[in-house]
Amino acid sequence: MKKLINDPANVVAETLAGFQAAHADLVTVHFDPDYVVRADAPVQGKVGLVSGGGSGHEPLHAGYVGKGMLDAAVPGAVFTSPTPDPILDATKAVDGGAGVLHIVKNYTGDVLNFETAAEMAEMEGITVKAIVVNDDVAVENSTWTAGRRGVGGTVLVEKIAGAAAERGDDLDGVLAVATKVNDNVRSMGMALTACTVPHAGKPSFDLGEDEIEIGIGIHGEPGRKRVPMATADEITDMLVDPILEDMKPEAGSKVLLFVNGMGGTPEAELFIVYNHARKRLMDAGLEVARSLVGNYITSLEMQGCSVTVLKLDDEMTELWDAPVLTPAFRRGL
Repeated sequence: MKKLINDPANVVAETLAGFQAAHADLVTVHFDPDYVVRADAPVQGKVGLVSGGGSGHEPLHAGYVGKGMLDAAVPGAVFTSPTPDPILDATKAVDGGAGVLHIVKNYTGDVLNFETAAEMAEMEGITVKAIVVNDDVAVENSTWTAGRRGVGGTVLVEKIAGAAAERGDDLDGVLAVATKVNDNVRSMGMALTACTVPHAGKPSFDLGEDEIEIGIGIHGEPGRKRVPMATADEITDMLVDPILEDMKPEAGSKVLLFVNGMGGTPEAELFIVYNHARKRLMDAGLEVARSLVGNYITSLEMQGCSVTVLKLDDEMTELWDAPVLTPAFRRGL
């Protein structure tokens, strides 16, 4: 295993220390328990947004803490859900009196621990509601989830719901926006290679030299099938087809197309995927009104990508375009 680390046991702590040093103008990092809050938290009168999950998906979630997105992020160990205590502390730290929304990826540990933290926060007088993101069309159930997994759509929920909170929507309003995004977003991913979790020291699964995995999860969970290596356009078709089959968007719909890298794929290759995915959506009668390409929710150094399609309306488009200032996502500020 070749990684730029010191001790596998200290990866998260040292990552957070470096993150704080690099972005002290935007965020404050708390240790033991570990969580990240925007530097001006709590913002009085504003709904607080808290998300989190296992580390290893950077820049998700800590990279999206700041004005216009999250108020706090709670990192667990690599690919391991955070426990309820730091989630509770983060929730309390961002409560500005208007309630708190938990944005939770649909993995069993994340869901259970955020539910527990919400119950504890309610006992302390904080109103908490939650949205569980489940945009992955690859599988209905797996060892890690009941229902569909939360993947690339999480970034879009955090951005658009974050903009709704920033403009002053109340808790029910922010939840309604987050729910609308989740209801209209679909994703599908693939892997060329596995990643290596530092404390494991070996690849999380085995792929032959000429094999790829279609429908992979962001922790290396199995996908729909393994197939021989193919061209970029052929692989893109394997990702776009299930999204269109599941979503069934009406011709003329405006969509946001998000092509995400899993951590080890060059941007040049992501733009090749984007180009063909955009053509496929246009051929289906859709208007690609907004785009996002890059590494936004990763799986350590996995080589691969995911395609996410969000069917837009005027409100979601306006909120997507709203200013945002975070370590990993900046626009208009």
